[in-house]
Amino acid sequence: MQKFSLVAMGGTFDFIHKGHITLLSEAFSISAKVIIGLTSDDMAMKKGKKLENDYSKRLEILIKTIEKNFPKREFEISKLDNDFGPAVLEKEVQGLVVSDETSNQGKILNQIRKEKNLPPVQVITVPMVLAKDGTKISTTRIKNREIDIDGNLSPVD
Repeated sequence: MQKFSLVAMGGTFDFIHKGHITLLSEAFSISAKVIIGLTSDDMAMKKGKKLENDYSKRLEILIKTIEKNFPKREFEISKLDNDFGPAVLEKEVQGLVVSDETSNQGKILNQIRKEKNLPPVQVITVPMVLAKDGTKISTTRIKNREIDIDGNLSPVD
């Protein structure tokens, strides 16, 4: 039985890698339903991200990934134009799944929810997934061809 009825998480999901799968796996293992905030193209640009895929392509890839890896699980994908999306306003959200790198977001979210007279969410921090070299798996490292989506080191040319 799941601990929560609804948790939220978010990301850009330009390339879906082992770290993303780990976050999704944790979210689906603890909750009956997961709201996933998918960063809009505008927000990604404001954060200085250089996207390989536009929003519609990232949405398509994310849906296919969830359906393949987490069949028959209930989820909703919401376009993120700010850092929190529905996790701020939906009273029913009970948890926020974050990585070590984004764990501070939970404190900020709970402050905003307090100001809106909403109950706090439990912050579930998932450790970063490391590549074979002991450094975190990231989309930037994949784009730079240092590693693949599973964290394997790329062959030296």
